[in-house]
Amino acid sequence: MISISAAEIAEITGGQLFGSREIIVCQPPSFDSRTVVPGSLFLALKGEFADGHNFASDAIANGAVLVLASRRLDVPCIVVDDVVAATGTLAKYVRSQLPSLIVIGITGSQGKTTTKDLLSAILRLDGETIATEASFNNELGLPITLMRCLTSTKYCVLEMGARHQGDIAALCDIAQPNIGVVLCVGNAHVGEFGSREKIALAKAELVLNLAKDGVAILGTYDEFTPHMTKSLPIKTITFGEGHDVDIRATDIDVREGRAHFDLVTREGRSSVALRLVGAHQVPNALAAAAVCTVLKISTDVIAVGLSTAEITSKWRMEIHEEANLLLINDSYNANPESMLSALKTLALFAQERGGQSWAFLGRMHELGESSTAKHASVGKEAEDLGIDHLVLIDAPEFGLEIATGSPTSVHKLDSKDQAMNLAAHFSHGDVILVKASRAEKLEVVALELLNRWREKNEKEEKAGGEE
Repeated sequence: MISISAAEIAEITGGQLFGSREIIVCQPPSFDSRTVVPGSLFLALKGEFADGHNFASDAIANGAVLVLASRRLDVPCIVVDDVVAATGTLAKYVRSQLPSLIVIGITGSQGKTTTKDLLSAILRLDGETIATEASFNNELGLPITLMRCLTSTKYCVLEMGARHQGDIAALCDIAQPNIGVVLCVGNAHVGEFGSREKIALAKAELVLNLAKDGVAILGTYDEFTPHMTKSLPIKTITFGEGHDVDIRATDIDVREGRAHFDLVTREGRSSVALRLVGAHQVPNALAAAAVCTVLKISTDVIAVGLSTAEITSKWRMEIHEEANLLLINDSYNANPESMLSALKTLALFAQERGGQSWAFLGRMHELGESSTAKHASVGKEAEDLGIDHLVLIDAPEFGLEIATGSPTSVHKLDSKDQAMNLAAHFSHGDVILVKASRAEKLEVVALELLNRWREKNEKEEKAGGEE
């Protein structure tokens, strides 16, 4: 973070300073008193379960030099009406002091985090890059990420999420992105927005709020995204798999669950072999490639970057291989589109390995009135893909369209514990997928399934040795 005095922060945020005007904040803000570092600003947030004001003294003891608060404290602090809003205002100021910084905003119903990880991996080959950590993509996370930038930072890659109309516009007002990427419009959060049309309007806020010299990068994987800049006088780059796009993938082949393809740009053609699992990673790779093309990074460098990049964000198509069993942990989030992509990957892996396929599925949240139908549709798609075992953890809706006698065995369970017990039925060569919305916390199931498989193999090996 660029250095800012307490007096300047008070003036920028319109807050009242209690403490020395000469205090210098030189490290990014944190709302966790345990993670502050010397020179940082502590954000005293009032949450559902804890009040950050109660931890302000701990934050100062751990190195924070100033607290942004909504009431006066017995430590150096600036009192504002709304800590989150004030954080955004401060971040907007920091952005204004970094005119050479290139900010890339990424939004879409799915793939934001993977695209961010891929893009960041390539950009770091070209210059100092700051990127959103995990899914820190809202009115608090984005400003904190932006304030990690220094005068030496060349690129800042920001995920932009939305739960309401106007959310992305507000994030753009803070970040002032030079490049805006819209991946796709799907069904995620349709329960909150009401329709995919309204989701499209929310995602379009990113390109609508670009400056005239900005660049919009649009996917061609749904009926809304390719047309978002139709009436705008702004440079637009499209990506996809058709012949009429600017950045495309051709000759796509999936080997050992990973996509191989030729990246085609106006500059040339280079081979890419993704380390990420699933054919659905191709659009994310193309989006990253499109940004890099705009930044005049060569096609060969882009291809190398994509082929060597690994996802740093956890629980997203994580591959675990243990004693002839392969488990895919994709428990971070779920919507109908990502469910289908993950199930296709599961089916491909099972075909290659010759074992049975197990899909441990939990509920998809925020689907509104269409929730039951969407769950049932995903279950039917699993059956059509030939998934051997569909394990439904407190989510019987997935099985509504699967008839009795189906080749797909449906296990309707009430608890995670019951699901974990199925590890006893795994065999060598089997492939397991664990997937649900984040709130379901199925990562604990993934971990325990692996543990029980290890224990089962250890017992078998011990018994064999005794014989």
